[in-house]
Amino acid sequence: MFPKVNPKQSSPPKQESNFGFIDAQNVNLAIRDQWWKLDWKKLYKHLHKKYKSRKVFLFIGYIPENQDMYTFLQSIWYILIFKPVLQLKSGKTKWNVDAELVLQTMIELPNFDRAIVITWDWDFACLIRYLRKIDKLKILIVPNEKRYSSFLRYEAKWYIDSLTNKQKKLEYKT
Repeated sequence: MFPKVNPKQSSPPKQESNFGFIDAQNVNLAIRDQWWKLDWKKLYKHLHKKYKSRKVFLFIGYIPENQDMYTFLQSIWYILIFKPVLQLKSGKTKWNVDAELVLQTMIELPNFDRAIVITWDWDFACLIRYLRKIDKLKILIVPNEKRYSSFLRYEAKWYIDSLTNKQKKLEYKT
């Protein structure tokens, strides 16, 4: 009397759960080189809507004077991973978050379906290669489509998007 139900069809499809991993300094410098300023809130919303990101990790150097900025970024749902900052004799600051980004991606590997990585740095080519190999790379987003590593271009040729062509959508407006 009642139709048979196929158990595979009776449950709703699993919603994709992706995580984002962003080298903040790398992105900030690349965007600034293009003469515009990124709206981090708009970027978060874009990653959530377009790529189904459930968590977005932002790897950033820690400078105590920037506490208000860190508080703001956390208030719009970024998970901040800090790196100590070196103060160079020239007065410039330096930090490198590469190892932290790779390590956090590996720690989180069982918790996400696919990774969204935002960088232009060739140091991440091995991570991109591995994520692609295990079918865990959703997308590599480069901040500047004209300036990014050829190693990344090779490793992620079919998985690359750019922030350059999203300037109108993601630009900070005062």
